[in-house]
Amino acid sequence: MQALLFDVDGTLADTEGAGHLPAFNAAFEAFGLPHRWDENTYRRLLNAVPGGRERLGDALSQQPPPAGHGDIDALARQLHETKNRFYAERLRTGCIPPRPGIERIIAEARQRDIRLAVVTTSARANVEALFNGVLPAPLQSVFEVYICGDDVAAKKPDPEAYLAALRSLRLPARAALAVEDSVNGLRAARAAGIPTLITHNLWTRDDDFTGAAAVIDDLDHGPEGVPMGIDDLIAVHSMGA
Repeated sequence: MQALLFDVDGTLADTEGAGHLPAFNAAFEAFGLPHRWDENTYRRLLNAVPGGRERLGDALSQQPPPAGHGDIDALARQLHETKNRFYAERLRTGCIPPRPGIERIIAEARQRDIRLAVVTTSARANVEALFNGVLPAPLQSVFEVYICGDDVAAKKPDPEAYLAALRSLRLPARAALAVEDSVNGLRAARAAGIPTLITHNLWTRDDDFTGAAAVIDDLDHGPEGVPMGIDDLIAVHSMGA
């Protein structure tokens, strides 16, 4: 295993419940729209509609256009920009910590000369806001490659983002391990030929992760309920390769 490829939302930090969901609802309120997403609705949308702007477009298309907003695509873009501002504001409050074990495994990877990359189809601005609000500066600088939604035409589960990361790293798929939290992320990584470790969360723990090399709660709670180190991830990679 020569590289770890990390998803962002739900993997590096549990951003959905404390960050994205309240930011979406704040954007709806700011625009005077009646839409509000509860946890069940948002959980369904996470799997059914990849991409925040796309989720907004889907929600808006279910009802007649709001007065003064005949162009649904334009409204979805404006809502998404507003939502991202609310999201960045929440991150600046420090209310979203890294998921258990993330800082430790990043530090261990660097000590072992394992390369690190971010592979997400979230907007680059959101990724930068998350890193600035969640990870200490020394850990932010160790990621060699960042592939974000701005860099690709297709969202996960399409493998484009992972294939782009492999090209940037100049590595074959079998040399990397993807760390994901969702079915769409798993499908994207596996379609690129990359073995995948799932660290599920509140939003994804009931999903079907068939095809993953391993499924755990988080990096501090592995299959035996104990923290996973780099040697454990190398073993997971070997099982999935």
